[in-house]
Amino acid sequence: MPAPAKVEDFIILPEIISKEPLAPAVRHGDNQFADIVRWTQYAMIEAEEYGITSKNVDDMLKSENPTIKRILGVTPAWARPLGVDEKWVYNIVKQVGNYGESFDRNVGAGSPLKIERGLNKLWTQGGLQYAPPIR
Repeated sequence: MPAPAKVEDFIILPEIISKEPLAPAVRHGDNQFADIVRWTQYAMIEAEEYGITSKNVDDMLKSENPTIKRILGVTPAWARPLGVDEKWVYNIVKQVGNYGESFDRNVGAGSPLKIERGLNKLWTQGGLQYAPPIR
């Protein structure tokens, strides 16, 4: 029986071998679930843009910023037509974190892979990640 593999036994090649943007995908025909998945990613990006993290999300509920209030469901927005609770973004950020937190934990600096964020940075930081506003 071979010894179990260790992270140190592998490398991620630095070459870019693909240019197509990849994103979450869902089964064809489930439009409501596709909308929820799409807007979940947007919400995580928006949360990062506004500095909302898993550690400060409870304090951010008290923000006077109308955009932050709308993102976190303090001010009702459009969650009901999406089929989710008004606190859906709050729950995502509280449990999973914003986009940056999730990236860092799963593949970035906080993970064994230590992949540089590169083009996965927010557009305001030289990356390609941006999202339509939650309204």
